[in-house]
Amino acid sequence: MKKNSAVIAKAGFLVGTLDILSAFLHYYIVTGKDPLFILKYITSALLGPVAFSGGAEMYAAGLLLHYLVAFSFTTFFFWLYPRLKILGKNRVATGIFYGLFIWAIMNLVVVPLSRIGKFPGSVSGVLINAAILILVIGLPLSFMARRYYRKL
Repeated sequence: MKKNSAVIAKAGFLVGTLDILSAFLHYYIVTGKDPLFILKYITSALLGPVAFSGGAEMYAAGLLLHYLVAFSFTTFFFWLYPRLKILGKNRVATGIFYGLFIWAIMNLVVVPLSRIGKFPGSVSGVLINAAILILVIGLPLSFMARRYYRKL
């Protein structure tokens, strides 16, 4: 169990880091503005608009919340992987599916229930965000889980 925890921690940190860096890059490319705004946006899910007027504590809260979500999705995937044998059949298809699953949960459940309310996005934005989740979370988790569970 201890080894499993270490693998999940490393995987969660990796995909969480890839995800936040891709969010920063995407935001900067699209807006030309300070990408650290993303961290306050994440914090606003819990605190609402007051998050945007805060300082370093709001950035820290956003980063912590981001990693909490990333570790939750990572833990769930590593729990689910050995229970659904179909996930081990095709790593690429599994990664695509899980990235789309994360997009759906975040944008159709979590964000609407948060203080953000509704994710402001265009069709192209939705496609880009889904592709990012597939590339930086779904696929890496699929490959890491397969490698981990093959060793057992």
